[in-house]
Amino acid sequence: MRGIFIDADAAMAELVERLRRPDDPPITLHRAERVAPEALPALIGDHDFVIDDHNALPTESLAHCPRLRHVIFLGTGARSYMDPEALAARGITVHTIKGYGDTAVAEHAFALMWAAARNLCFMDRAIRAGEWRRAEGRQLTGKTLGLVGFGGIGREMARLGLGIGMRVIAWNRTPRQMAGVTFLPLDQVLAESDVVSLHLLLNDETRGILDAARLSRLKPGAILVNTARGALIDEAALVALLRERRIGHAALDVFAEEPLPAGHPLRHLDNVTLSAHSGFLTPEANETLIARALEIARGLAVIGGPEAPS
Repeated sequence: MRGIFIDADAAMAELVERLRRPDDPPITLHRAERVAPEALPALIGDHDFVIDDHNALPTESLAHCPRLRHVIFLGTGARSYMDPEALAARGITVHTIKGYGDTAVAEHAFALMWAAARNLCFMDRAIRAGEWRRAEGRQLTGKTLGLVGFGGIGREMARLGLGIGMRVIAWNRTPRQMAGVTFLPLDQVLAESDVVSLHLLLNDETRGILDAARLSRLKPGAILVNTARGALIDEAALVALLRERRIGHAALDVFAEEPLPAGHPLRHLDNVTLSAHSGFLTPEANETLIARALEIARGLAVIGGPEAPS
């Protein structure tokens, strides 16, 4: 059993070297940030599994990798980079890694929420431009935080929100419970929240879940935070509502197209705070991520052993 890490940047490669054990299956470290789809068959060659951080793995490319049987995706959002069902039909299992960055992403969402509430980016841009422009902010203590999706990240957000004295309400596609959190229908969460934060996986059911109609149900002036996936939101409708100030502020770490195109209107609105899909990106989360990827690789190498976690 041999593997290849197809896009190991310096930090990830160092973690693999430090955390792997002498008896681990061999893993080739391909130190590159981007791999063109047409280059994948030659790169993967006769490796049995691939570790993928953030490169697209088209089914038609992997079809030319006859020995490949497993993809270990470094994260949860594999569908943004590949088609797991189509790969499964070709005998390639996709393994994802859940929970490694719950605290990191929740803290990033919380930071975006605070920055939006206090208009920090507006003032930062003004000062850098040589202006001194104060902006009135909002206190969040006592306000309502609405969580759309309540997995590990949503639970961490609830803990943080309760910790500063916010009322926390939530909606999840399957039943959940947490002390201090009130679970309500989605439309009610949208209508009652001063801040709405998205924490859903992207799939066929959730794509575009915040369409124009649902965005219009947000409380006037509400803050919308998204650290999940850009395609959960109808971006054109969001831009229109931000321009009208119907939505007070959007604080976004993810977008329908990444990197965000140069001419995208979200770049030019003063009631938007942007970050570059980095909510998960902390040394602590990365170490957990690589450690769990190596655990999966070890499981794959145990002939007749238990199925690797996914």
